[in-house]
Amino acid sequence: MPETGRTLAPPPAGRAAETVPEAEACHAADADLAALTLRLGDDALVLGQRLCQWITRAPTIEEDLALSNIALDLVGHARALLARSGQLDGTGRSEDDLAFGRPDREFRNALLTELPNGDFAVTMARQLAHTHYAVLLYEALAGGSDRELAAFAARAAKETAFHRRHADLWTVRLGLGTEESTRRMRAGLEQVWPYTAELFDEDDVSDRLVAAGVLPPLAALRTAWEASVAAVLDRAGLTVPAPSWQGRGGRQGLHTEAFGPLIAEMQSVRRQFPGGTW
Repeated sequence: MPETGRTLAPPPAGRAAETVPEAEACHAADADLAALTLRLGDDALVLGQRLCQWITRAPTIEEDLALSNIALDLVGHARALLARSGQLDGTGRSEDDLAFGRPDREFRNALLTELPNGDFAVTMARQLAHTHYAVLLYEALAGGSDRELAAFAARAAKETAFHRRHADLWTVRLGLGTEESTRRMRAGLEQVWPYTAELFDEDDVSDRLVAAGVLPPLAALRTAWEASVAAVLDRAGLTVPAPSWQGRGGRQGLHTEAFGPLIAEMQSVRRQFPGGTW
């Protein structure tokens, strides 16, 4: 009788013992990368949705178009990041599933990105804080060890640099403008700045990704960010706020009161017509 059983025999015990930890390590690395891309994807998606609310409401037609284009870039970033997260987490969820199928407590965006638009100065303060962070982060990720994320980050850094320039110009313009524009820009910074610290919070996921060479050290990133935004505010005749408190919780799914209505609006069509295609 042919010895067909040989092809079905299990590997030697020693070999199995060697491959199991390797497989577990690979799975853990994928889970960490899935968590990172989910966080960044949610940041981009939520901020893009907020900026969409300026359409037809911006101070000028030019700003209506500018903010719309920035929002479109952010939604494009969100699609790429959420798609990657769905591939890595083993669930097979698409970017649409993650954007429109999760309840608000499952979103992992930083609270900064969900803050209400307020007046134009508040929006520009939020853009100033986020764009300087995003450019520095994407530039660092572009040199990271994950090739697919690095390729995305290299493109996203270039696009986000234009968003940063837009925020810088308006911050300087409002800061050096009239007494009223200066007051509003200063008030916008005071309102936004307590939520900036969360962007640089460290946890077990970020620690492992830093050790793996995927993510830059967040303390160093914060130092570079502080110097970058301080230089713009100095040009604008403004000072960096020193908030007495810090808003956190978004990375853990704990959001502001304004977040629920934002997500409900964004998900309304999908929930009304589940499974619909366009």
